[in-house]
Order: sequence, then structure tokens, then C-alpha cells
Amino acid sequence: MNNSVARYYWQPEEESLQSGNHAHARRVEESVRRWSAHSATRVIRPEDVRVAISWRRSLINHSLDPGRSGIEIVLDEAHLRRRRERLGELYPIAEAEMENLYRHITGSGYSVLLTDAEGYILNRLGDPGLEEDFERAGLWPGADWSESTVGTNGIGTCIAESRAVTIHRDEHFLSRNTNLSCSAAPIRDPHGRLLAVLDVSSAHADDTRESQLHTIALVRTSARIIESIYFLNSFRDQFILRFHERASMVDLPHAGMLAIDGEGGILAINDSAREQFGIQCSEAAINTPVEEFFGITGTSLHEQASIQSDILWRIRDVRSGKQVFASLRRPLVKNPAGAVSQSVAGSPLFGECGEAGELTLDLMARNADPKVVQSVRCARRVMDRNVPIVLCGETGTGKEVLARAIHNASLRQRHPFVAVNCASIPESLIESELFGYRHGAFTGAKREGMRGKVLESSGGTLFLDEIGDMPPELQTRLLRVLEQKEVLPLGSEAPVPVELNVISATHRQLPRLVQDGIFREDLYYRLNGITLSLPALREREDKDRVIRAALAAESGGNEEVAIDEAAFQRLLHYPWPGNVRQLRNCLRTALALCDGGIIRLRDLPQDILEADIPPASGTTADALDPTVHNPAEASTSTAGSPLEAAEKDTLLRELQQHRWNITRTAASLGVSRNTLYRKLNKYGIDTGH
Repeated sequence: MNNSVARYYWQPEEESLQSGNHAHARRVEESVRRWSAHSATRVIRPEDVRVAISWRRSLINHSLDPGRSGIEIVLDEAHLRRRRERLGELYPIAEAEMENLYRHITGSGYSVLLTDAEGYILNRLGDPGLEEDFERAGLWPGADWSESTVGTNGIGTCIAESRAVTIHRDEHFLSRNTNLSCSAAPIRDPHGRLLAVLDVSSAHADDTRESQLHTIALVRTSARIIESIYFLNSFRDQFILRFHERASMVDLPHAGMLAIDGEGGILAINDSAREQFGIQCSEAAINTPVEEFFGITGTSLHEQASIQSDILWRIRDVRSGKQVFASLRRPLVKNPAGAVSQSVAGSPLFGECGEAGELTLDLMARNADPKVVQSVRCARRVMDRNVPIVLCGETGTGKEVLARAIHNASLRQRHPFVAVNCASIPESLIESELFGYRHGAFTGAKREGMRGKVLESSGGTLFLDEIGDMPPELQTRLLRVLEQKEVLPLGSEAPVPVELNVISATHRQLPRLVQDGIFREDLYYRLNGITLSLPALREREDKDRVIRAALAAESGGNEEVAIDEAAFQRLLHYPWPGNVRQLRNCLRTALALCDGGIIRLRDLPQDILEADIPPASGTTADALDPTVHNPAEASTSTAGSPLEAAEKDTLLRELQQHRWNITRTAASLGVSRNTLYRKLNKYGIDTGH
């Protein structure tokens, strides 16, 4: 890889000096030599032959040293973003399923990772208290975990062998990774090509090989779900035949799926279908008439399409003689009757709910919630007056969307908009990431050095997301840059002038952090020229409009999409703890699963369906605003409205799931601890703290 596209991570040398690490390295080398001299069955345990083969690839083919600490390549933000973009529609689908998977394992010491087909980590979800452990192991976005770089490991070996694998502790090639347990599964496109890898890793000392059997099952299921949704999205304009020997499995990820054109020719086949047919590769079925497998002609498909699409019928596999249950999804239709519909083509709402989209302030304020309108109005007044802005709001409310809109409307629009997430960059790298460095500033520094995000943004806008999580020593350096308007890169003696305009964002209460001594008071007043707030989705008076906007955005802007009234009412009255980001994930999945282009109740996620939210009459604003209550009664509220009852139930369920741990519950709900405490006080929920 060209070094100019990477930053570097250094693993401390002391780790390679531990006797246990030396012993592991010797065992790896000895096992590979014995394997070369004798037979694979003599290596470790018989069931670990594949691990031994991977060790041999790592040692001989890739010339890796099992005892090294070394320097690892980690992509910078720009190249990481481009790799995410290469996955196209697959990335947001995988991101949504990562969140679902993480909800099953949160609090158990695991981290969920998504990589591309080359082994670069694109995203990571993990318990906040364990971030340091995983960062020490090098498991963060941008890191290269291919087998050719770090030897035998869950991600790299999954890619090398194109199969689901578990690599447990001392099965890793590098000594420094023997505290990890990793289970990974491949994610393939409808034609069988490897696109990505889903991985769950643990650095927990008590994790056993047997516990990984459950983990790998979860990972494989989630990978199948991602593949299924991507398959359905990729062929939304074609017939999709789903089938399985058991009727209950037809609509689940393990069902076989065929994409079929109007003439009855097979366009694509998923892995489950290939396994059920007993064929080795997908190419054996492509362009083959479907009647060679099921005795169904293209004409029969058109006839079946006239019947309600969720009806199951029996068909016969002509090769095996088995009967299976099947359902047919028609090509998505436009203008479906009897549904609440939203035209996407030419709609002013299209793209409005993007998580980091290019929007205008006009679009954000048009018929919007009064709090949003007020924030946009204030932003217009100050954006070209050198006034620093702080954006406040819960996770998922669209703070970066507003920041980009402010930049696009300002006089700085022709200059860069540079975003930095202060919570996601490892503490050991954030200084060089922000302020840059000269060649030779530290071991592994790039030959040409690095400008840093502050200098990159000069003349434009520097967006500091999650500013409340910036380490104290970095707060001091940032304050100096803001005051002196110049940057001193690491290893440099000459400061560089910078034209700096900062927009900060946080879901935390900065005044409380200042009061607790976590955030510098002088930096707070330097950054906080004006505070603009974005309301939570459940508090917005234009919630119905936001849902339609998100639906339009998720449909891609090139077709009519629709949602029936029952599903629409369910979305209206759900409290959305994850805000607009959760709403988009929900609609993205529902659009992939729905039949005939209409989202129905059955297409919504289970947690939304199970919430006790009876449809309410009355105006949308009255029904949806949980803040309409007497402030004097806030601490003793008994959740009288259906929405408040649902929100209280959600809080209690999440608290119980996380054993009343406030930090984990807040992280699961995507809100700050302060917001969670405020909600608990509102509903009179006693946590015993």
C-alpha cells in the first residue's frame, strides 16, 4: 500500500518482551516447521489443522514474525470514507444490522466490527468502558486486519478462506493478539463475490472456545440478514422467489432466494438457494430458466403475481423431487393504492434526513419543527460573523447535517468542511490527527509528514463532533490554537498561521462537564459563541413530515414509495430513542423486506412492533410531543399518554436488560446520562442511586 494514504499505529515494544509472547512465537514457528516436515495431523490438535495452515501462510507466504510488536497501517479519515462509499448500499444495511447485533451482546465485553473485503475495519461498536482495550489491540476504524498484515485472525482468515471462522486466543498468529477471541463471517453480493466481513471480538479473559460457538452462530445469522436485505434491494425491480422446506422459514434470512426476470430467467441466486439445490457455484444457475429448478414458467410467475404476494404455495424442486414452500415478491410498483404515499422524484423532502447529507438551511427550516426553525434562524445570523457555534442534541438528531448546511450557506462554502469525531479517534493519535506532524516526529511518521485537520480546514469549517470527549491535554492545545490562530505541528519548530472557524457538537451537557472539571472552562467560553439545539425526534412537532422525508431519502429518489396507515401510525407514536438515525435504519430495512413497494406492519422491526403503542387520534403535534405536560408535575408523572407510557416501558425494559447500569442503558438508547436521568426523574423511576 502507498504510505501516503495511511497514518500509523505503534504497538509498544514491551509487549513482545513478555515470556508468554516469546513462548507463543516459538510454538508457532515450531508447529509450522513440524507441519512442513511431517503432516498436518501432527500439528496441535487434529481439529486445528486449518489454523496451522493459516499459520504457515502467515509465516512462509507473508514472511511475518509472530513475536513482533511492529507498526500497523491505519487509514486516514478521507481514505476510510472512500472505502465505506465503495460498499454503496451495503454499508448502511450492514451498519443497521451491526446495531441490532450489538444490542444482543452489549455489556458482555464484545465489540462488533465491519471490514471491507481487504480487511480494513470500516466501523466498530463496543462497550464504552472497553474502548481502550480494543484500541490497544488495534481494533479501530481504518486498521488493516488482513492475514497478510497481522497473520491468523478472525477477519483476515475469514477473507483468506472465504468462510466463517473463529480464532480463539492462542490460535492467533501474533503473540500480541493471543488475548483476543474473534468470530467472523463473510458477506457476499448476490453473485457470490466477497464484499465485507462481520466480526465479533472479545478481549475478555474468561471467554472460552465453547462460548464462541454461540457467538459465531449470531455472527453468521447477522451476515445472512445483511446479504438478504442487500439481495432484495439489488433486485427491487425484479421478481424475487423465496423458498424453504419449512413454511416458517420462507421469510427468514435462511430462505433460498432467486431473482427472476419477466421471462422467467434466473438473474441471481443466494447461498441458501445454492445449498438447497446442491450446486457448487452461483454461475451454474445464472441465465437458467427457473422452470429447470421448479417447473415454473415466466407466465406462471405473472399469474402468481396477481395473487396476494404474502401467500405461501407449494412448489416442487424438479431435481430432488422435494416439495418446498414459496412466496413471490413482485417488482416494486408505483402509486400503490390505499396507502400513505410519498413521491420521491422531485420532492423537496428527498435527502432531508441524511445523516451527513449536503442540505440547505432553507430546506431544513421549511415547515419544520419550531425549535429547528429557531436554530436555523440563529445560524443564519451568526454564520458569517466569526461566532463559534455549539450544536447540542441527542445522538442521531442530525448535528452534522446542520453543521454542513451552515457551512454550505456561509461565505466559506468554497473552502473545505473538515469533520473530526473526537470520540472515535484513539487518544494516542488525536494530537497528530488534529495538528499534524513533520517527517521524523515519531516512529512510523510518513515521509512527507501530515498537515492535520486544523490546517486542512483553514479558510473553511472545522467541525468537532463529540467535543465533550476530547482529552484534557488536547483541550489545552486547541485553546492555544484558537487564541493564537496558528498551529505547531508535532516535531516542528515553526508555527503555521491558520484561518479557523469552528462548529462544535455534543450530546453531553458541557456546563456540567465544566462544573465537574472534565472540560476546560476557558475553552468552553471560547467555543460557545452561541448554542443551537436540535430536538429529539420524539419531541418534534413535524414528526410525520420527518418520517416522509426519511422514507423519500431511503427510497433513493427515483420511485414512488408507500406505507400503509397502520404502519405509519406505529412509526408516528414510537418514541425513537435513536432518533433520525434509528428511523432511517428502520425504514431502510422495511423497504428491503416489503412486498409490492408498500411498507406494512409486518415489515417493521420487532422492537417497534412489540412496543405497547396503540394508535392515537387527534393532531400529530399533540399526540407526538411528550414535553406537553405541567413542569411542576414532571418528577411525578405516571406516563398518562400512550406515547409517555411507551417511553416509560422502553426505559424500564432497557434498564432491566442492562441490569440497571445507567452508562450502558444510556449508550443503548443513544442518549446522554443526563438525558436518561432526566427521563427517569420525569417518570418517577428509582434506580437506587
